[in-house]
Amino acid sequence: MIAGPNFDAFHANLIHYLLEWAGILAGMQYYRYQKRQRGQGALLAPGNFAIVVGCIAGAALGNKLVFWIEYAHLIPQKIGDPRNWFMGQSIVGGLLGGLLGVEISKKLIGQRESTGDLFVFPLLLGIIIGRIGCFLAGLHDGTYGLPGNLPWAVDFGDGQPRHPTQLYEIGFLSLLWFVLQSQRARLASQNGLLFKLFLTAYLCWRVAVDGIKPIPYVYPFGLSGIQWVCLLALALYLPGLLKQWQAWRHPRILQGR
Repeated sequence: MIAGPNFDAFHANLIHYLLEWAGILAGMQYYRYQKRQRGQGALLAPGNFAIVVGCIAGAALGNKLVFWIEYAHLIPQKIGDPRNWFMGQSIVGGLLGGLLGVEISKKLIGQRESTGDLFVFPLLLGIIIGRIGCFLAGLHDGTYGLPGNLPWAVDFGDGQPRHPTQLYEIGFLSLLWFVLQSQRARLASQNGLLFKLFLTAYLCWRVAVDGIKPIPYVYPFGLSGIQWVCLLALALYLPGLLKQWQAWRHPRILQGR
């Protein structure tokens, strides 16, 4: 068992908040850097601005919606007070909401080209930094794992060794970064495929890793709300990924049809 961080509630939440925003800002700066490197125009140029607004608005709504799905048992107690409507957050909700917001924005401005590939590595960077904050927040954040007796189990201050699921996710995302970066040049022939692979991998990861986290509200088959959201998103998203993957792997076969 490893002794983990054990801050009081105020300092734990402060550290989490600061690292969360550090992750957001780092991701934004990395996104801007990539666009400058490719000569794709300023972030606030008319077309880019609409996409950024759609992404932020969609992510904010999805963030809160999936949180309430995950903590459905709190709705009768909290929903009556408007101050509670903005509590909690969910990375899965932010990703899916942001994706939907971007697609709606592109429809409105008549843009057909996929814009997701440039978001992949900024998102990976932002989530990794944010998960460091989750780990340091310890028991004051709902992302720790179930009790376990593995040698690397972490005691966050209550004497109970737990799976450090935040560190698992940092390791997974680092590996995903390496794999996607190594294939980035090859995947460039299929615009949007890089983002589809990232999102699919992350949703699959969350279905798996959330199985060793406490479940605040149990849905059918013993799954959490986030696991169900991921499974439903995968059911809708996988056909498009598989079609584009096939086009990437066998371009000549598809062109000959």
